[in-house]
Amino acid sequence: MNTGIEFLSGIDAELNVPVTAIPEPKFDEGELFDAYSRAVVGASERVSPSVVKIEIEANDRKFRGRQMPNQTGSGSGFIFTPDGFVLTNSHVVHNASRTSVLMHNGLRSEAELIGDDPDTDLAVIRVDAQNIAPVALGSSANLKVGQLAIAIGNPYGFQSTVTAGVISALGRSLRGSSGRLVDDVIQTDAALNPGNSGGPLVDSRGLVIGVNTATIISAQGLCFAIAIDTAKFVASRLIRFGKVRRSYIGLAGQNVPLQRQIVRYYGMQNASGILVVSMDENSPARTSGLREGDIIVEFAGEKIEGIDDLHRLLTEERVGISQPITVIRGVERLELGIIPLEREFVN
Repeated sequence: MNTGIEFLSGIDAELNVPVTAIPEPKFDEGELFDAYSRAVVGASERVSPSVVKIEIEANDRKFRGRQMPNQTGSGSGFIFTPDGFVLTNSHVVHNASRTSVLMHNGLRSEAELIGDDPDTDLAVIRVDAQNIAPVALGSSANLKVGQLAIAIGNPYGFQSTVTAGVISALGRSLRGSSGRLVDDVIQTDAALNPGNSGGPLVDSRGLVIGVNTATIISAQGLCFAIAIDTAKFVASRLIRFGKVRRSYIGLAGQNVPLQRQIVRYYGMQNASGILVVSMDENSPARTSGLREGDIIVEFAGEKIEGIDDLHRLLTEERVGISQPITVIRGVERLELGIIPLEREFVN
């Protein structure tokens, strides 16, 4: 009977079963290498004309009454609209007194800061230039670990540098300069160096999937990019409002474990909460009836085990709307109401 399986002639002496002949895979290494090269070259050719070098001068500073000279720096960005909006990192342009952009064709243009969001390390600037080629924005929702990732930027001032690697992990969290966690961060091993900040991370089709933002200095191959879906949301708010609105309640706290007896007595799912250390004058926290020494365990109906949980819930939608907040005061569990206000970022 023809089973469609090719056997070697003879029988395995020990097992007394026929041995299946497994054909060796036929790979043309040249074809594989060319396919990889074609993907990187194609993505680079599509995206590089939209990548810019951003040069800044920092605000004047005084030290012990003496005027200090302006500081200069540079980073990367990419044009993402036909009318000259450029996406970059907040830490590239934050507190800059002057910002200019050097484009792929060698033309230089002054840039205007449209909006800055240190919480996500994203910013939008705008240049006035003709015949601008914007990038195509992709989506970070369906990325896969192991897929090709290409970074384009200006490390150490070397313009239009291309590095390639893979997506190493998804869903990372990275703490921004404001102290808040940035969620849904992409980890990649595409090499990044100072000056790459704000440049695009793209896939094999040349679609932008992230905004390169950080490396771990003491490590190799640990680089991070803000997911493009996050960047789209933030950029739309910055263009419309100049900022991203978030709520705040005005307290300083620290993460503390909860006593096991209290957890069992109230049937709580928390292992920890936020100890209220201090509160701003006339803040929502103080006017709500919170006290120093209270431990926050719930906010807006959600479990709170630490400061990062609270930050995630202090969103634009909760500004001016009363929210339930649950605290442990001594051995009592108390339900209070609090009205978050709009948070203003202070430089």
